[in-house]
Amino acid sequence: MNADAFRYLYDYHFTENRRLWDNCVTPLSPEQFTRNVAYSHGSVRDQIIHLVDVDELWFNELRGIQPSEPFPAASLDDRKEIRTKWDRVEQSMRDYLAQLRDEMLSDKPIEEPEEDKGLIVWQVLLHVVNHGTDHRAQLLRLIHDLGVKTTSQDFIFYIYDHP
Repeated sequence: MNADAFRYLYDYHFTENRRLWDNCVTPLSPEQFTRNVAYSHGSVRDQIIHLVDVDELWFNELRGIQPSEPFPAASLDDRKEIRTKWDRVEQSMRDYLAQLRDEMLSDKPIEEPEEDKGLIVWQVLLHVVNHGTDHRAQLLRLIHDLGVKTTSQDFIFYIYDHP
């Protein structure tokens, strides 16, 4: 893999995050958005917050900067604030990826926490996309169960549409 391959992979990640939000999350009622479920991180809202917070956390670790405070818990429909933060996190990730060079993929830039010190940049980058795919799949099932039409997020379909 090279830096361009990671930029392509992250374009997929960002596209699927946005498609999930636009097509599946926005149609939810406030009650559906915040309804607690006894799986993974809970409500649709809380699962999305987890996705945003984890993306931000890992990219902050790659940069060697302190993570920001996690988005506060809420039982209300705060989609506008969440979308604003998600857009900011995505732009920050895009900024990092725009500066990514092939030789950086083998670096070990993380100094804290201790358990992450040995991680190589390419491992972290793959993990973040894989983590996003996992949680989007959980969200798609949850949203389907709430009665909203969902779509596939298969990478191959992104490739077909973005050769």
